[in-house]
Amino acid sequence: MDNVQIFWDPNGIELEQLGKKTKSGDPADGDTPFVRMPIRMLGIDTPETNYQGGEATANTKFAELKTLLESGNYDNWIDADLKAMLLPKLLNAGTLQINQGQQAKDFFKQILDQRLKKPNGNNRSLFIRAADDHFDSFGRLLAYIAPSYTKSELATITADDRKTFNLLMLESGWAASIIIYPNLPKNSDLRMARTGVKNALENGLGAWADSKMLTGYEYRMCLKLHSALKKAKASEGFFIKESSWVQRFCVDMTTLKVYTPQKYHKVEPYNRLFLWSKDVRKAVGELNLKAAE
Repeated sequence: MDNVQIFWDPNGIELEQLGKKTKSGDPADGDTPFVRMPIRMLGIDTPETNYQGGEATANTKFAELKTLLESGNYDNWIDADLKAMLLPKLLNAGTLQINQGQQAKDFFKQILDQRLKKPNGNNRSLFIRAADDHFDSFGRLLAYIAPSYTKSELATITADDRKTFNLLMLESGWAASIIIYPNLPKNSDLRMARTGVKNALENGLGAWADSKMLTGYEYRMCLKLHSALKKAKASEGFFIKESSWVQRFCVDMTTLKVYTPQKYHKVEPYNRLFLWSKDVRKAVGELNLKAAE
């Protein structure tokens, strides 16, 4: 296995175990309410389960995108290799994405039910480790989650029992890796995540079983690209702003090379580390990155 050369030791925070409070609004005291909140599982991206307008609308947009790309009118703005990679995956991409999204959701529910169940039939609490940057732009808590075990249980259970749900989703193939600086796991966890995705991809597990699959982030990127190209067509192709459809730079974790946003596909899915443009300069210094040729 190639060596992952990203070394990071995030601080993180451990939150109070969830599952013990039955009423989200009951306060512990005058300044401590208990609240419910959505959690965005760090480092993973599952297929989408729905699209506004429905599956047929999504398929129509992907068909239009395919036609627009095949016209050749926008080749000056779109990387040729990226275009070649996407074209075979666009037909009925909405149907495939939504079907895979539902299967990913079902699998996640299954492992939640299995791993949070105690031998006595009661439900176990959820252990949450939040990221250094605690919330995303939608107000969701960014975190790794796992079953919560007592000290005596931790002394006897196996490493497999202690895996986070994040890692299990990657290993199943129902989630792609989407690690974004500065919310990086420790090097040992990064290696496990990479190995899990590599094994899933190479063995066709989960969503990787279909060669035409788009990762969740590629699916969303394509919808944004469709919108950008439609606007360009309406204005007679005057201008396509790259940042309107693809923004993140991509690092190969095994070579430390940085690729421009449209070149992310040059990096194997299990080796990808993403950077927002605003973070590139800082990441280059902290992680000793270098530009790809």
